Amino acid sequence: MDFSDPRQRAAFFAIHSDLPREGPGNGASTLRALAIAQPLPARPRVLDIACGPGAQTLDLAAALPDASIVAVDFHAPYLEQLRRRAEEAGCADRIETVRGDMSALDFEPGAFDLIWCEGAAYIMGVPAALLAWRPLLRDEGRIALTEAVWLRDDPPEEVRANWAEYPVMTDVPSVRARFEAAGYGLLGDFVLPPEAWWEYYRPIEARLATLASRYNDDPVAAGVIAEGHAEVECYRKYPDYFGYAFFIACP
Repeated sequence: MDFSDPRQRAAFFAIHSDLPREGPGNGASTLRALAIAQPLPARPRVLDIACGPGAQTLDLAAALPDASIVAVDFHAPYLEQLRRRAEEAGCADRIETVRGDMSALDFEPGAFDLIWCEGAAYIMGVPAALLAWRPLLRDEGRIALTEAVWLRDDPPEEVRANWAEYPVMTDVPSVRARFEAAGYGLLGDFVLPPEAWWEYYRPIEARLATLASRYNDDPVAAGVIAEGHAEVECYRKYPDYFGYAFFIACP
């Protein structure tokens, strides 16, 4: 996927617009990670980085009714979708949306009790993200993020090809080591269950089916749609070889 190509980018957002979430995850996994992150202050300030359309943002708001949450994403339509959803959920007064770049966050040092990032730390790379975001945490703060990991060391070539754009992908022990090297104390980790993947993929499959005929005469867009199908099928065939894992830590 080449985001510098406007036709590929347009096809990507035709698929990835107005979906419930933009990465593997589900409410149960978010709440499990939040439980590991406890204790938090009575009125925690939370930063949700690369929030997307905000499924996990709303789960955090519901689980932390006295929290204030700053939700950051670079894609403005996702922020607008989150604002609509927060209004419907009755928590818009506690969620501030900010358009911004995760690698250049403009917040005061020590501004947050909890930093959250589901499915997006790979954009910077986990080591760089941990170093860049640490100054934003208070002394007793917590960070929770998900990262793609190998679950077996013998993935078939089809699986390796599916993840070729992320060559630094590694296993759970190696990600733990990256936290330790960055000076964090790991509080816990777990691999997301299959239902967290299908909560993400089912709406995508439905969207791909509706778009296929629309782009029959556009080979560039058709190629992006084919990549989407291949990604879903790879997980359907090989769920034991790779996954996402949640890592929860303190500085």
